[in-house]
Amino acid sequence: MDQELYSKERSASLDLLLRFQRLLVSKLYPADCVGQVPNTYSPDLLGVGSLLKKYTALLCTHIGDILPVATSIASTSHRHFAEVSHVVDGDLTGILLPELVVSIVLLLSKNAGLMQEAGAIPLLAGLLEHLDRFNHLAPGKERDDNEDLAWPGIMGSFFTGQSCRNNEEVTLIRKADLENHNKDGGFWTVIDGKVYDIKDFQTQSLTGSSIL
Repeated sequence: MDQELYSKERSASLDLLLRFQRLLVSKLYPADCVGQVPNTYSPDLLGVGSLLKKYTALLCTHIGDILPVATSIASTSHRHFAEVSHVVDGDLTGILLPELVVSIVLLLSKNAGLMQEAGAIPLLAGLLEHLDRFNHLAPGKERDDNEDLAWPGIMGSFFTGQSCRNNEEVTLIRKADLENHNKDGGFWTVIDGKVYDIKDFQTQSLTGSSIL
């Protein structure tokens, strides 16, 4: 229901483009068929792949023109960033691009050969720099980058304005010290040259020790 309500707020042309994009993806999605020769594709399928490439090229050209302007305006202030983000979110960049990227990743996992034949993936790579510049303007980006681990035990020191580096002497831990500590039942881990004790988090985690 939320999606239908959101759909009504989109322009008719944007909604039509989204339907066309989904149609292309559905035509390329592999069907469960028996007797198909591997790495051989019908002319119709290759035609759809070529059409996806052309569609992606046109979309990337538009977004490549929009994002630098959006970045320039958004860099003025946090308020400008919020306003520009709202506009971009309702534009092709916010509606068509995210779903296209996810769809291409899905198609790549199902039929990598066909997607390489279509050649749409390299076109998306050209947007990475534009997207990165825009995202770096987001308020709180520096805080997110500085916080390697995001659970209350670590985040708490940030929100209270305390810094471990300012309040206590920095201890240098050798690799042998870390290995011996973990052999004795501890759980230290290294991220970007910093040692974190995640023993308490281990008992709360649902992922298991191997993933940690």
